[in-house]
Amino acid sequence: MDGYGITEPRLRSVLPFRAIPQELSRLRRTVREQLGLWGLADLVDDAELAVSELASNVVKHVGEGTAATLMLVTGDGRLRIEAHDSCHAMPELAHPDDRDESGRGLRLLAAMAADWGTVLTASGKAVWCEFSLGTSEECRRLRRAVSTLEVYGRISGRLAPASTRSLAVLEGSAAGLIADLLHWLAKQGRDPDDVLDRAQMSYEAEAGAA
Repeated sequence: MDGYGITEPRLRSVLPFRAIPQELSRLRRTVREQLGLWGLADLVDDAELAVSELASNVVKHVGEGTAATLMLVTGDGRLRIEAHDSCHAMPELAHPDDRDESGRGLRLLAAMAADWGTVLTASGKAVWCEFSLGTSEECRRLRRAVSTLEVYGRISGRLAPASTRSLAVLEGSAAGLIADLLHWLAKQGRDPDDVLDRAQMSYEAEAGAA
């Protein structure tokens, strides 16, 4: 039916940070952990480099100590990374020569990302870049699983909207979701143990074939 198509789940993480050099390693570590949870470990190296460049630009060009926000969003087959700050001045691609020690960051970002750009916001601007996501069935399964757990976590009060996730929090959501599903199956007159057995067999068969 028109208007009721099923689209790829979107995942979103918001990471406020202070624009100081010491924050860069924390941001990279958090992004690495988040992408691992989302099943996007193959993008970690590129994403860490992009995050370092985006956050460093805030330090250099907006001001050390500035409050800023990093956002990670998946959807439409891409991972989008955005750095939001309070400055309306738009960055421009520099054309450094061999003697220049800086000015290559955005050119590197443009070369490695599938796309990039800047946009003015109500409070300043956002500089963004995008990377293509993996298209394997395993990648799609992992993104669907995390998206489902995040929706369930918000409904059940386990997760705050748009906060960064930890494995322990998502595990708690998984246990709660499975328990709710077992209650629902029993209410429908089905055997929860039978469904669990079938799910386990399906998982083992697919894992063995991978």
